[in-house]
Amino acid sequence: MRSGGKGTLRKRVLWVMGLVALALVVAACAPHASQDTLKPQGPYAREIKSLFIPVLWVAAAVFLIVEGGIVWIIVKYRHRKGRDRMPAQTHGNTRLEIGWTIAPALVLAVVMVPTVATIWDLASKPPSNAINVTVTGRQWWWKFEYTDPDMKTAAGGQIVTANEMVIPTGRTVYLTVTADSDPGAHTTDGLPGFAVIHSFWVPELAGKQDAIPTRENHILMQADHPGIYHGQCAEFCGLSHGIMRVQVRAVTPQEFDAWVANQKLDALTPQPGTLAATGMQDFTGGQCIVCHAIAGIPNATADAGPNLTHFASRGCFAGCLLDNQNADDIRRWLEDPAAVKPGAKMPNYHLSPEQIDALVAYLMSLK
Repeated sequence: MRSGGKGTLRKRVLWVMGLVALALVVAACAPHASQDTLKPQGPYAREIKSLFIPVLWVAAAVFLIVEGGIVWIIVKYRHRKGRDRMPAQTHGNTRLEIGWTIAPALVLAVVMVPTVATIWDLASKPPSNAINVTVTGRQWWWKFEYTDPDMKTAAGGQIVTANEMVIPTGRTVYLTVTADSDPGAHTTDGLPGFAVIHSFWVPELAGKQDAIPTRENHILMQADHPGIYHGQCAEFCGLSHGIMRVQVRAVTPQEFDAWVANQKLDALTPQPGTLAATGMQDFTGGQCIVCHAIAGIPNATADAGPNLTHFASRGCFAGCLLDNQNADDIRRWLEDPAAVKPGAKMPNYHLSPEQIDALVAYLMSLK
């Protein structure tokens, strides 16, 4: 009876383990995964995949050999009825010891050669026509500053966007990756900010690179085809780490030139008497101007929050959690930022419905 009970328990354990394994496999599958390293959409991402695949097979072979040996030993030397003592023990085997020292060294040498070559390639200087962009990880969004001399705006500054980076297809983008190094956080309610490490990652276009305060890392990126490529922060950085998303919008060279020309312009001024004009007055006369910059408004030069000059020309905001083209999303954000994005630095200003409607109209006019 006792033996039967053990057999039943063993079967249940095996069933549970099987179901857990099946659940993990199913959870790992996605029909339209937008962050897939194995589906590269640019030359630098393809180079990473070209390294990953052979290293994966080497690792799989090592796993099978090691785990297979463990399973063989467990089966061969398992306890059997009638056996009261340990099997014969072997102490010291010079050939085995030399073998398992040399074999791993050879495996590592084989893997090292293409790995080092790939690292050198990805760390090489960009071509002369590359676009230079500084990526700054903030809590919890991404700031993109186009630093080339021909990317200056009418006001004399550089083109700056947030959460969405626009690049032309077929052209290398050289990213300088860093993180906000100001631990004194520009919030109006006195709450401190924190300088933390982020990690910038857009799997289909490039590798992963840490964004470290006061330091600069570099990464090469290029897209073959127009489209939206998704990424996110890959280093735990606080409450909204999981929704610190980013998207790269790749467009044709002609569309990129048009986008640059528009980004260089000051923000549009709404027609007097319109709801958007009222929103502009609320923006400049309230707390918004303390944290956000809008080119063309003399006092709107703050850098604590995202630059809003061409807010409506982007595809996402609030860490790419919300849609810039959706008035309801903007309204939800203005009503209570922390309810949408935990830990948001933007306070709840308890705006009236009329103020929110006016600000939504103004923000959606900034194209």
